[in-house]
Amino acid sequence: MGGTQGRRTGEGEHRLPPAVAVGAAGLLYALLPSSLVVGPRYVVPAVEAALLVALVVTNPVRLVRETRWSRWAAMALAVVMVVTNLVSLGLLVGEASRESTPGSSLLVAALQVWATNVVGFALLYWELDRGGPVSRRERPRSQLPAADFRFSQDEDDDTVDEVSRGSSRHAGWVPVFVDYLYVSLTNSSAFSPTDTMPLTSRAKVLMGTEASAALLTSLVVVARAVGGLAGGSGG
Repeated sequence: MGGTQGRRTGEGEHRLPPAVAVGAAGLLYALLPSSLVVGPRYVVPAVEAALLVALVVTNPVRLVRETRWSRWAAMALAVVMVVTNLVSLGLLVGEASRESTPGSSLLVAALQVWATNVVGFALLYWELDRGGPVSRRERPRSQLPAADFRFSQDEDDDTVDEVSRGSSRHAGWVPVFVDYLYVSLTNSSAFSPTDTMPLTSRAKVLMGTEASAALLTSLVVVARAVGGLAGGSGG
């Protein structure tokens, strides 16, 4: 019980998991082919790094403080990542229509875009739901903003003891970044919610956009593979 209870009463969510995810996504973007990059190659990663540094200065190890500007910086980081990656996806579709584009580089680029999509939307979900990570830790449940997502822990308080003792009601469980990363990963893989349901219109719009982007990325790869097979057969 102590581990889940610590999510509400401990020292705050650790900075490392989201920081590592942002760094990985920035690196994936910087390694994209030039034809899929918006503007100079390192501008977007540099903007993301600057926003991340500002956020780390506010909360170096644990997420325990929040100001208006840090809240906006956190949202801006997620939005920049998502929007630039969606633009890269559009450019990827254009590249896939050109027969001169090597199939191997197209596949690698599609995987980079897909992975960045997962991280970017995970950050958005993490920052939006119930007011963000600091809000989820600091505020009493009665004062939290309305939830954007319903996790299984939010509704399993009346099940068997070994399950219910880890529920939101009994243990004070709240989601952390890894939980939202899992939601984003499954949404991008199954193209729909799995065990976590969107409750608000904005959550549904975001999950729908993410699933559509992931599906389009998959279709680009499949279409190119089918085209390659057809071309090989014709030869």
